[in-house]
Amino acid sequence: MSDPCVLVLDADPLPRLDRLAGRAVITHTDEPSLPELLPEADVLLVWDFLSDAVRAAWPGPGPRPRWVHTASAGVDRLLIPELLASDTVVTNARGTFDGPIAEYVAGLVLAMAKDFPGRWAAQRERRWAYRETEKVAGTRAVVVGSGPIGRRIARTLLVLGIEVELVGRTARETDREFGRVHGNGALPGLLRGADWVVCAAPLTPETKGMFDADAFALMKPTARFVNVGRGQHVVEDDLADALAGGRLAGAALDVFSDEPLPADSPLWGLPGLLISPHMSGDTVGWRDDLSAQFCDNFDRWIAGEPLFNVVDKELGYVPGEMA
Repeated sequence: MSDPCVLVLDADPLPRLDRLAGRAVITHTDEPSLPELLPEADVLLVWDFLSDAVRAAWPGPGPRPRWVHTASAGVDRLLIPELLASDTVVTNARGTFDGPIAEYVAGLVLAMAKDFPGRWAAQRERRWAYRETEKVAGTRAVVVGSGPIGRRIARTLLVLGIEVELVGRTARETDREFGRVHGNGALPGLLRGADWVVCAAPLTPETKGMFDADAFALMKPTARFVNVGRGQHVVEDDLADALAGGRLAGAALDVFSDEPLPADSPLWGLPGLLISPHMSGDTVGWRDDLSAQFCDNFDRWIAGEPLFNVVDKELGYVPGEMA
């Protein structure tokens, strides 16, 4: 029996797949070559997880990969009807980014409460601009997304003394860690009392555009909004209107509907908005962690064992803990 073919949709730097030597044929591809090579692959590693190429290249009836792994937590770029209907198993990088993203969110909360951007601006201008800042302890946060990333964010905010309400797809009246998890239907009421609103939800038809003008209108003018989920969770024009009109005290976006964010986007100049280039989970060595995770799962796949992080293709995420 020949070694299985692992097709890698590339991004620089390439993944470290030395552990697969002698057990798999590794083939690298760019976007233009993907349609030709995809039917011959047993496994597809979507290393370029920002690419939409799989959508256009996925084969119809006939040979196709038996397993697709994306080096990202989100799988929304993959779940087209043809793949949904197939018996191909989809796995993701769940677990790799939880801690770093939670640290990043905590950093953003502290930066906004303590007005670090204002301090840095005054320093550049050599101005001694004294002012009082806000306490975060005792404030209230709503974290939307009760999967591993949302839960890790909630735990980290709790350490800062912030009261946290967790929102997921389905309500759970008893939760081992947070007492309860609110369903999405409770979000409007929770937004009214929140000082911090953090989006870390998976992108599904139900969550697309969930933060729009109506949602921002419910929030206090002193509240801040943070999105580390997906850009499509937010109606960006509505957020821009809320910030420009002073109806929201601040926001931080790590993800955008259009990435990279165009240089002429009006978002760059909005008051109170912190922008980062989709990097909240990327710490030194993160690519090695992703490579090791895929290799660990390959060991299970080649041995015929159940894979880690199998995505429910209908739900759009890995079931188990609520999302």
